[in-house]
Formats: sequence, structure tokens, C-alpha cells
Amino acid sequence: MKKVICMLALLAGTMTMFAQTKFHDREYSEVTGPVKSIKTSVMGMDQTTTFTQDGKMQNSLMTDVVYDADGYIQSASIEVQGQKMPMKFKWENGKLVSQIMSMMGNDIEIKITYDEKGMRSAQSMDFNGQAMEIPYTDYKFDDRGNWISRKTSMMGQEMVENRTIEYFE
Repeated sequence: MKKVICMLALLAGTMTMFAQTKFHDREYSEVTGPVKSIKTSVMGMDQTTTFTQDGKMQNSLMTDVVYDADGYIQSASIEVQGQKMPMKFKWENGKLVSQIMSMMGNDIEIKITYDEKGMRSAQSMDFNGQAMEIPYTDYKFDDRGNWISRKTSMMGQEMVENRTIEYFE
């Protein structure tokens, strides 16, 4: 019996090592190719996200990340003003279609829509009966096809989101 348990433990360890060979965090971050880092700037606030060669995201804001067997983020937590906020993610055909955040005892679902080219066209949410839509327009791209600038508006205020992308060579 001990031999069977040992064999199962060894097999489980081996399967765990080989189960996760690719992560889809670049899709979550709306980039393709061998992206090494993204520095995002919106209204004077900067954030940097880095990636390993296999596509796993390193982001100081996101913790407790759980992946499915195919390498898609299923849940994580972010910290907002000292409060840990759990999030769940829904994917369809390799695209993130919604994020559900638990905030102050309420679940808020952010739905994501895409245009015919596969670019995010908007995010929408309903917060206590208040519907809000955040459109994305005027995309500009780098020579590898990843967006480096886009316009958005939230609650009547227009903003430009800029990104500097560094690639693995």
C-alpha cells in the first residue's frame, strides 16, 4: 500500500510540473508576442507589468492568482486602499469577457466587448443600479501590432491611456 501511495505522489508531482507550460496573461493584458514588460500611464499614474518568457504576469497589484489547466487566470485579488478585493474572470474563445469584483459585500461585474478586429471597444458595469460604460477609441499601435495609445472616457472625463512595451529579443 505504501508503494502505491508513493507512486501516486510521484505521479501527481510530475503531472503538476508539466501541466502548466503556458500562461495567457498577455491576452489579459491585451498584448501579443514576446512582451517582456508594459508600462501604462493614465492621468499621471504609472504602472508596470512584467512577464516571464512563458507569458506569466508579474504585477504588484494582483495577488493570490489562480489559473485553470490551460493557463487562463480564474481568480485573483487586488488591493485597493488597503482592502483586499477578490476577483473572478470569465473567458470565451481566448478572450476575457468579464471580471467580477467583490467590493463591500457586493459583486460588481465588468463586461468587456470587442470590435470586429478583436480590440476592446468598451467595458460596462452596473453598480447599485447605476449603469456605466467606458468606451475605448482612437487606438494607436506599435510596429508589432500591440496598442500603445487609446482614448477612453469615464463619467464625462476623457483620458488617454499610453503604454510603453518592451519585448524579449
